[in-house]
Amino acid sequence: MIWNLDSPEQVIKNPVRTISHHTDVVLSMSFNTEGSLLATTCKDRKVRLMEPRTGNLLQKANSKTHKASKVVFLGNMKMLLTTGTSRWNERQIALWDQDDLSVPLLEENLDGSSGVLFPFYDPDTHMLYLAGKGDGNIRYYEISSEKPYIHSLTEYRSLLPQKGMGVMPKRGLDVSSCEVFRFYKLVTAKGLIEPISMIVPRRSETYQEDIYPMTAGNRPALTAEEWLSGMDKGPVLMSLKPGSQLEESQSEMKGSGNSLDIRRSQSRPGMLLLAYNQEQLEAKDAKEESRGEEDDRNRNLISNGEDFPPCSPMTENELRLKFHKQQEEIRRLRELLNQRDVRVKQLELEIKNIKNSQSQSSL
Repeated sequence: MIWNLDSPEQVIKNPVRTISHHTDVVLSMSFNTEGSLLATTCKDRKVRLMEPRTGNLLQKANSKTHKASKVVFLGNMKMLLTTGTSRWNERQIALWDQDDLSVPLLEENLDGSSGVLFPFYDPDTHMLYLAGKGDGNIRYYEISSEKPYIHSLTEYRSLLPQKGMGVMPKRGLDVSSCEVFRFYKLVTAKGLIEPISMIVPRRSETYQEDIYPMTAGNRPALTAEEWLSGMDKGPVLMSLKPGSQLEESQSEMKGSGNSLDIRRSQSRPGMLLLAYNQEQLEAKDAKEESRGEEDDRNRNLISNGEDFPPCSPMTENELRLKFHKQQEEIRRLRELLNQRDVRVKQLELEIKNIKNSQSQSSL
């Protein structure tokens, strides 16, 4: 069932759409980038592709060599990936063309374990992560639109098995340490949730634009009424560069015929909110005061564009984010002091030149 949460009526009792194509329990579901397609897997091990607004069934995959349990859209590549088992009960992944679910593009057997594989896809870096229930490792792959489609990279290993996995949205990552993905691993043996960060090793501490293309922000592109009326629009993109602003929706950007991944690679981080140049140093006292008020507001921004409450941090992640925020503030103040020192030296040199010219004229 699909509900409109903005409806003034009782939401649960008045669904806007009921989809009844499944014969058993639904195991997994995934929307495409624009929210116009819905892919599901059911306990009958079939993959279904539907229009969520009308409830129409577009395609149904019934492969004899692959029993699907989880499904995920691969960004805007017009492909689906499912995890499940083969006819010999080996854990398996399968890649599908979203326009033709009759035969999978690729099937790859992994191992003989029995735990369910949870797929996580990052459309910004084209990375696929596979975490198995009861496993201690996380496999990751690179996805391409050409054969062989899936390229195995390496895996993260741990002695503690995971009961479940969650992920941090991209706007919550620590870009100063080149973090590209973060898991939250449920470890029932110790009764804790362990954060696992995927970090690209870089020596520089500056912002790395090549690994942080424009990504989906936290602002909705459509209202519920617009979506129900049949309007399609891509996500509102944002840059992960510190202090950057949200861009327009992906469907409103130039080159709408290209893929979302190409558009993201072309739309690199936007303009900074903090800018300290020579003209600001020479402004009047009134402008200095107004700029100080603006700086105070901008200091509330952290590296992902979100605000933290003024309460004292209680977790290690909050402490780390506070630390990086303070480091950024210290760096900003140092730049400001250096610029002021340069200006002071310039003024001293001008005063010296004026004195010399006056002495020469008196002679």
